[in-house]
Order: sequence, then structure tokens, then C-alpha cells
Amino acid sequence: MSVVIAFLIVGILGLVLGLGLAIADKKLAVEKDPKLEELESIMPGANCGGCGYAGCQAYADAVFKGEAPAGLCSPGGEALARRMGEILGIEVELKERMVAFVFCRGNSTVTKTDYEYKGMADCNAAALLQGGPSACKEGCLRLGSCIAVCPAAAISRTEEGSIVVDKEKCIGCGKCAEVCPNHVIRLVPYSVEWLCACNNHENGAKVRKACQVGCIGCKMCETKVQDSPFSVEAFLSSNDWNKDQGAAEAAAEVCPQKCIVRRS
Repeated sequence: MSVVIAFLIVGILGLVLGLGLAIADKKLAVEKDPKLEELESIMPGANCGGCGYAGCQAYADAVFKGEAPAGLCSPGGEALARRMGEILGIEVELKERMVAFVFCRGNSTVTKTDYEYKGMADCNAAALLQGGPSACKEGCLRLGSCIAVCPAAAISRTEEGSIVVDKEKCIGCGKCAEVCPNHVIRLVPYSVEWLCACNNHENGAKVRKACQVGCIGCKMCETKVQDSPFSVEAFLSSNDWNKDQGAAEAAAEVCPQKCIVRRS
């Protein structure tokens, strides 16, 4: 009987304490500003950290407080930036969406190897062993560390083994770029179509020994095409996307290595 009474007393105390906490929660709750609530409601919910904040809610709070601009969310893009500006009644500087690109087309059929790697499938681990098994020490190691960290499933491996990014799926969080030990992946404007898919700064003779599709720094993309946006520095061609892109395709056509490619 005493045990039953004890259980009843504990149950009653639990009920009373629960009611007290519920009342206190209502009384002490701090009401959010409606504008902040609206900002939080329109966030994409990716929580990718690309904006530099811990998550979407943290970024919305920073924008509301005036601590961050409204155009930092890559997944939300220009549409989200405009909407945030409308809610807060502020002008927003719109920036073009940035997406990841793999500056390397290396794979098992076109790139030579120095040794057979049998370690864990992680690019950073492989890079610790003489820069990795690939003969090109500045290229993609193709072990998929970028695939593992991509929150949007935008990165994949082709049948030949090359790592590629689907720019339509990419949310521009930059996690793939951060994890790549050779800095082969970088963010570029969404609108840029033609890029030199190489990261090797060695001279042409050394590049040819390592990879069949690497840039040899011949400068044909720069000198053979009028108003070309491509130029060569340190034996590597790159696209200056601040220039007119009208001649970019022509530059790709004269490239003997065909390393200037159109993004898919």
C-alpha cells in the first residue's frame, strides 16, 4: 500500500512540476520579431555553411541584425536575396551564383600513375604518400573525398574515373573545395561555360609525360584567337570571366590538348 501511495505522490509532483514549467515557458518566452520569423521561413534549409554561418537560421538572424549582407546564400540565389531585401526593406547587392568546377579531367586512361595505392579511399590520406599515386602531382586524385562531403549529391565519378560536378545541382557551399588537398576544385560563376580543365603549372614536356589532356601552356588559346578571354600564366591557361566570353569557344577549338572544355 505504501508503495502505491509513493507512486501517486511522485506522479502528482511530476504533473504539478510539468504544469509549472509549461506556464513559465509561456510567461518567459521572448517573442520573435515577425520579420525575423519570415526570414527564417524562406531559408532553403540546406544548412551548408557556405554563407559562413552555422546554418540557415544563424544566417537569417545575422542578416536581420545587420551583421551580414543578404546575398550570401548560394542555394537560395538571387531570388532569396531579393525576397530578404523586400522583407527588411533594404537594397540588396545581387551576386551571380557560384558553383564548383573540377579543374582536371585526369583519369586512369589518360593519366599515368607512379605507384599502386592501396590505402583508404581519401584524397588527403593519399596525398601524404609522395603526393598521391597520380603522376600529375597537381591534379585530381580521384578518390572521392569531395563526393563524400557534398550535401547536394552534385559530384560524381564518370565511367572513366574523372570527377565531375553537376552545376545544376551544386549549391555553391564550397565544402568540396575545402576538402581537396590539391585545390583542384574551385568556385566559378554559374554563367561561365568554357574553362581550362587543368591545374598543372609545369612546362609542356613534363605535363605530357604525366597526362594526355593537360594544359601544355602553348598559348594558342591566347594568341590565335582575337579577343580571347583566355591567357596563359606559369604554363597554365585560365579564363578571365570578367572579359567578354564571345571568343571562348573559338579558343577551345584551337587548343591542341582539348583541355578547354564546356561545362555540362
